[in-house]
Amino acid sequence: MFLPSYFRSSVTLIALGVIGLVSCKADGEKKIGPPAPGAGPRGGNQPTRVEAFLVKEASVSEKLEVPGSLIPFESTELRPEVSGRITQLNIREGQSVPQGALLVKLYDGDLQAQLKKLQVQLEMNEKTAQRQAELLKIDGISKQEYDLSVLEVNNIKADMELIRTSIAKTEIRAPFAGRIGLRNVSMGAYVTPATLITVIRQEEQLKLEFTVPEKYSSKISAGKQVQFTVEGLGKPIFAKVIATEEAVTEDTRSLKVRSVVQGKAAQLIPGAFAKVQLDFGKDDNAIMIPSQAVIPQARYKKVIVYRGGTAKFETVTTGVRDSTYVQITSGIQKGDTVVITGLLSIKPEGKLEITKLN
Repeated sequence: MFLPSYFRSSVTLIALGVIGLVSCKADGEKKIGPPAPGAGPRGGNQPTRVEAFLVKEASVSEKLEVPGSLIPFESTELRPEVSGRITQLNIREGQSVPQGALLVKLYDGDLQAQLKKLQVQLEMNEKTAQRQAELLKIDGISKQEYDLSVLEVNNIKADMELIRTSIAKTEIRAPFAGRIGLRNVSMGAYVTPATLITVIRQEEQLKLEFTVPEKYSSKISAGKQVQFTVEGLGKPIFAKVIATEEAVTEDTRSLKVRSVVQGKAAQLIPGAFAKVQLDFGKDDNAIMIPSQAVIPQARYKKVIVYRGGTAKFETVTTGVRDSTYVQITSGIQKGDTVVITGLLSIKPEGKLEITKLN
């Protein structure tokens, strides 16, 4: 196909223009692409500029506040030992009762009848044994016949003790002096050992129960005095630790502590919430660093220490903390320099330049 010369020239110019635009675009993409690894405004070999903190000893008071609960000194659920019908109900809800007071009596007419029958048999057998004892003195009977009579008397006495024990099981008495709760039965009700009659609590003295984290378990022992507060009572109340659980619980990693409340106040009732303040003493040689210097990890905590111009990652153990500082119990020591800024951009053995030392 024949094209005019001027038309061929125009096509050639258009093709050259398209090729030029593509080349320029490719060059531009190469120029605006991501920088090479390690490149930056100061170059790949330049140290990272950071601020640091000089570790020194400080005085810290180790205190801890944990929740607690007030519980009765003694508390037990009252349930019958045997099944039966209630014939006496001496429970006054919310009233105090002395130890041994009869609270509930079950029907025991059949047992009483058996006991009377055995009493009659005992009297007859005792008289028989006495007569045979007189005959034995004059060789009127053999020693074996006398021994059998004495054995029968002893068997009847043993059976009477069994009946008396069964009668005692029909009575529910207060195991200790305390206050009766709400009753769950009425007069004439038939109850079984699974029936909850009521609850009795000894509230003249209360106990305080709370838990402490695992790391404080070695600092809690019997005899230690703690203080706590409850809602509606402004002044703190003291309690003395009497025992701790034998082991730390696996689910919460905490230790259960039980203490006896010193004194009594109207606001102190079983089940009340308490704020327990624990004071573990004052440490004048504690190592405290800014909280932002600690890097939390899955199982450990680390800090970056400046040594010889490079970054050293050290595993540490923390203690008490406040809004600004945290105590370090192991991992670093006095005189170390800890990095407090730019932590995420620092790699192990990376070069560091300290711009400000606090």
